[in-house]
Amino acid sequence: MTLAPTRSLLAIALAGLLFAAGAHAQSYAGTAPVDRIAAVVNEDVILRSELDRAVANIRAQYAGKEAQLPPQDVLERQVLERLVLMRLQLARATDSGITASDEDLERAVQGVAEQNGMSVDQLRARISQDGMSFTEFRNNLRDEIVTQKLRQSFAQGRINVSEAEVDSAMTAAAASISQQFRLAHILVGTPDGASAEQLATAQKKIEGVKGLIDKGEMSFAAAAVRYSDSPNALEGGDLGWRGLNEIPPAFAQTIQQMQPGQVIGPIRGASGFQLLQLVETRSQAAGGGEQVTQFSARQILVKVDDTTDDAAAKAEAETLAARIAGGADFAKLASESSDDDATKRRGGDLGWFGADTYGNAFGMQVAALSDGQTSAPFKTDAGWVLVQRTSSRQVMAGSDSLRAQVRETIGRRKLEDEWNRWTREMRGEAFVDVRGLDGAAANPATGG
Repeated sequence: MTLAPTRSLLAIALAGLLFAAGAHAQSYAGTAPVDRIAAVVNEDVILRSELDRAVANIRAQYAGKEAQLPPQDVLERQVLERLVLMRLQLARATDSGITASDEDLERAVQGVAEQNGMSVDQLRARISQDGMSFTEFRNNLRDEIVTQKLRQSFAQGRINVSEAEVDSAMTAAAASISQQFRLAHILVGTPDGASAEQLATAQKKIEGVKGLIDKGEMSFAAAAVRYSDSPNALEGGDLGWRGLNEIPPAFAQTIQQMQPGQVIGPIRGASGFQLLQLVETRSQAAGGGEQVTQFSARQILVKVDDTTDDAAAKAEAETLAARIAGGADFAKLASESSDDDATKRRGGDLGWFGADTYGNAFGMQVAALSDGQTSAPFKTDAGWVLVQRTSSRQVMAGSDSLRAQVRETIGRRKLEDEWNRWTREMRGEAFVDVRGLDGAAANPATGG
């Protein structure tokens, strides 16, 4: 089981968005010569100019630390793989009818500005200084929103957290100090159905990387940048802070016994072989001032009943979603069209609630949104739902709120594992033909 980083859309650093400058083909088709192709991805292409721009942005992020970067050919491979995965996710979102409205985009731009302590005008000036047009920035941000919505849609019906799992996690939390662990990893990937020779080659590589780290010839972060096949390689393999509920059980017990700086592995998982480092820890007495997240949101419900079958309810929900994307007021539509009599008179307002107040699936949808963002239509036991998150807040945890928070973190970890598996399958099934510097095929196409 492979650990992977989690991200919040509005917490994306400017550097990360600048990397995405290569991710939007349409932006470059009109401004750069279509002279060479870096890769063919199914029926789409990634231009060499896009790849060069994305690599240049990574090098700018590592200004003064260039020695930490891998050789140029390895760096290009890592960056190109990111662009391929972005293309595949955007294509899947398009096929599923997932889009980002102008309203979504404006809220996201405002959120990025606030996260970086700027006004929108200051953000625009900063982006210009960094050599990117504001149009390109918005296009990249739109892609990020779409992939976030794709992830929300993916979660529907796939993730279930049992009461027994929550009980076990609550018991563990009550019996110990609440700890958090900052982790990093290095992944040497293997394909699905890898041969014995491929497994042996990958294992030899990961053991060689560990040898460099153990001998002090290279830091863990530098080795991740140079050798890891994980999407977060260029961030030094950083996985961020995790509670025990957010760490796969296979690792959790071992990590609790480790000291900061220690490395475990190689560990073989579904994605390949990995090394895992405990970077640092922090702790807090269980129940001592812990906070949980509550949300405020509005909903529109289209019931599935004797007069409206599932297909008709879904179609109506999609029509309402299109009207909202076109600028219609959510509260007004809820008052006119929602089948939930308890909330329609309040414009669909649900008030403040915890992540599991209305069920795990509903809570995960709301948690995945940004404040002010509207979900795509999703299915519940009552019918098809649109939800608009209006606000969020941190409150002191009571037992019910803490239980909801525990359920949310377990669900987030499960979603992470399923999402990683799904993206690996999508990549493996894709037709990806990487080209050489002259635009000619450099290696056989992979996938379907």
